Amino acid sequence: MNNESLRLIDANLNRLREGIRVVEDIFRYIFNDKIIASRLKAIRHLSRLSNYQQLLDSRDIINDVLKDSTKSEQTRDQLLSILIANFKRAQESARVLEEFGKLLSPKDSENFKHIRYELYDIEKSITLLKI
Repeated sequence: MNNESLRLIDANLNRLREGIRVVEDIFRYIFNDKIIASRLKAIRHLSRLSNYQQLLDSRDIINDVLKDSTKSEQTRDQLLSILIANFKRAQESARVLEEFGKLLSPKDSENFKHIRYELYDIEKSITLLKI
């Protein structure tokens, strides 16, 4: 696999885990919801690939052409907007990883598809919250 593809995978793995962590911490510390926080923690731990050193070697933050935040990323007006933004961030990254996982192995691709669908399912719990 070429360095550019590895770089894309590395960025999306980071984005996926970061998005899940934000949502997980909200459910853990703000809503005290052990069940959902535990589900999120479990899928965050599934968000891994075995070629860590290769991915790390491909990382090129200096040349990232979109590393600066957009205005919408800098503004959140309520807790719900943080939750939604991070669910979407994680789901989108899982989709990218599902597609590029096909270049690695069908098993990796299916793993990220499973993660994406778990996130879709957990996202429904937002409607039960009193935010």
